[in-house]
Amino acid sequence: MSLNNFIPAVWGGMVLSALEKELVYAQTGVVNTDYEGDIRGQGDRVRINSVGDVTIKTYTKNTDIDAPEALTSSQQELIIDQAKYFNMAVDDVDVVQTKPKIMQEAMDRAAYGLRDVADTFLGGLMNSSLSAANANRIGTESAPKTDLGTAGKAYEYLVDLSVILSNNNTPSTGRWVIVPPWFYGQLQRDARFVGSGSAAADTRLMNGFIGEAVGLRVFQSNNVPFTTATTKFKIIAGHSIAVSYADQIVSVEAFRPERRFADAVRGIHVYGAKVVRPSNLAILIANLP
Repeated sequence: MSLNNFIPAVWGGMVLSALEKELVYAQTGVVNTDYEGDIRGQGDRVRINSVGDVTIKTYTKNTDIDAPEALTSSQQELIIDQAKYFNMAVDDVDVVQTKPKIMQEAMDRAAYGLRDVADTFLGGLMNSSLSAANANRIGTESAPKTDLGTAGKAYEYLVDLSVILSNNNTPSTGRWVIVPPWFYGQLQRDARFVGSGSAAADTRLMNGFIGEAVGLRVFQSNNVPFTTATTKFKIIAGHSIAVSYADQIVSVEAFRPERRFADAVRGIHVYGAKVVRPSNLAILIANLP
């Protein structure tokens, strides 16, 4: 705007905050951040070693034991291959009319936007890691489950997901499942879920936490992967040992754009994730009833 068009309006002292989704997938407890300290910037990578099984043998008294077996190991890479940024400015003329809270709200929105993109990325990564693991799937892309409208089915599918995790030696403490709002609505109609009681205080502090069932902490998220608004929702259960995640805000800087009379702020967020134990994830592919 030009000075000739300056309108001496009064700006409100409060800023109407935008409505935000709960960010669930990227939080500690759903994923682990064991290797975050090794990450410095985009393109960095961490090599993750895992040791194979050790053979257990029977000992016979007064008999020589076998020679030591050579340990076998495999290696995976967690690569920081995602980079997202924001870049925004406030014109000097507008600064005359605005309040400091506007810029603070804009910074908050930028930070939330970066986290939301990373959260969606993680949900998609978990889903893609299960695309070929038929033993860990309930329903398929070509034949999703369509009976979620039947009374009690939502809860029963949580039981099935928990059984898959148990069959794969997933630790019993710290298991989770992330569901879309409509699935939570189905659970709310089931006395087994509603009557399960409250959880520990530290669990209630986690983003999107809505209750517990069959040994699973249940989270609600609008970032659950789906094909359309009504079909093929990927409801994933698992444990934090399954996915490693690392991220870093590389830079946030204020500057004066060369060809503008304005204050500007920009920042960049780099991150990456690796499904290191896909057997400790399970998925239900289902349609909205």
